[in-house]
This record gives sequence, C-alpha cells and structure tokens, in this order.
Amino acid sequence: MKKLSIGQMAKMNNTTVQALRLYDNMDLLKPIEVNNESGYRYYDVKQCAQLDLIHYMKSTGMTLKEIKHVFEEEDFTLLNNVLHKHLSDIDQQIQDLKVQKKAVRRIINSYDRYLKSPQDGTITLEYISERKIYPSKLNINIYDYDLETYESILKDLKNEMVKYGVDEFYYFNAGTTINKDEFINKHIVSNEIFVFVDQDCTSQYLQILPSNMYICMYCDGFDNEKEYIYRLYDEIKKRNYKVIGDYICEVLTEFMVSNSNKREMYLRLQVPVAFVKN
Repeated sequence: MKKLSIGQMAKMNNTTVQALRLYDNMDLLKPIEVNNESGYRYYDVKQCAQLDLIHYMKSTGMTLKEIKHVFEEEDFTLLNNVLHKHLSDIDQQIQDLKVQKKAVRRIINSYDRYLKSPQDGTITLEYISERKIYPSKLNINIYDYDLETYESILKDLKNEMVKYGVDEFYYFNAGTTINKDEFINKHIVSNEIFVFVDQDCTSQYLQILPSNMYICMYCDGFDNEKEYIYRLYDEIKKRNYKVIGDYICEVLTEFMVSNSNKREMYLRLQVPVAFVKN
C-alpha cells in the first residue's frame, strides 16, 4: 500500500492541508498513520472515497458536525431527514434573496428616477400607467400634525403591512392622498397613507390606481407641500383641466446619505386630470 502524505492527499482531492487536519481532529477522517517523532500524517488512497463523501455532503449545506453525526449513527433515515431540512432552508434562503433583490432594485429605481426628475417647483403633464397600492386609513388629518406624528404613522403602517403579508420593503416610499372633492374645494385634508407595490404583489387589501394623464409638480420636501398643492390647484384652473381623481403625494426617493435628523425626501405631487373639450 502506497502511503500519501497529507500534502499529497490534499492536492489529489483539491482541498487543503488545514481542512484535513480539521477532519482528523473531529474524527471525521483519520490518517492511517501518524509518525510519532515528526507528527506527519499519512493516508491511504482508498480514503479518497470518504473524503469525496464529506465534500459532497458539505456541498448540500450540511455542517461538519452534522456529517460526523450521520457517520457515527450510520443511519440513512437520519441523513434523509437532515437533507430534507437543508432543502427547506435553501428554499427559504432563495425566497429571502429574491425579496432582497427586489428591495435593492426598488431603491436603485427610486434614485434613478430622482436623478432624472426635473428640479423643485417644476410642473409637468405626464401619462402614468396603472399602479397598485396598499392603502391605510387614518383617523386624523396628517397635515394637522408634525413630523413626529408622521413617523409614528409610518411605524403603524409598517406593522400593518407585516400583519397582512405585504413585504415591508415597499414601506420605503410611502405617500398620502387627498380626496378629489376635498382637493377641488381646496381643503388640505389627508386621512390615508399608502405605499406603491409591484404588480405581482398579491393581497386582498390592495387597490388599483388606473392609468391617466396627471398634472404633476416636483417638490423637495414636505415643508413646501401645502404651498405647492395650492399652486398645482391654480395651474389646473389656469389650464382648464377637469380633476377626475384623488390628489397623490408620491415619495420618489428618500435620501439615505443625508445627515439630517429628519427624513429628506423628493416628492412628486400629482392629480389625475381630463381635458375639457371646447
């Protein structure tokens, strides 16, 4: 029988000397001989089969401790149960990564829209496609309160979303609405907060905002929103548009790089309108 040094064994099996020493210390793969004077370890080439099995089981996500337990018990039922558990864990990890990917993409899109948006105070007329939202009713007029109350409302919204199975990463871009009749009568009253969700999001609590032409105004923060709402109202009158839906304040992005102690946001104020035929 030709003995292999630990270095030869490692090279033959595309592993490291450190890994083989660890397997030895854990009684996972013992060398056939250890030189008492030098401490050198030697292996039999036939041990490559067991080393292959260790590597294969590691590739499934099993820990060395689990592999050792399976070897000691020599129980196929135990191995099967362990592998089923790892399969379930892998499915959950895949799902978690998909959610993370959507969250990252959503933030990227948010900043991309901000970078391509017009400057503060600009009024535009835009066609906006159908959107899906998760709305939440409030028992107060949000415009009567300060940012501290707003933060509390956001936390309640986040907890509500989790309760009803709506991914909380949508919480990043919350918005508010003003009922059409309130807006037409120039009453700045909002008792609804919402978040936009992706089209593939499913929940019985979601609503659809239909595609429409919207007159929009860009705003660099909530401090200016009330003033801009009146300017938007005046512009609608000036252009002789007909308001056909609720006013929407959409948070295009939150500035994560801001050193401010309050939320720094860029908003798109929007009202669905129709053209009045002469």
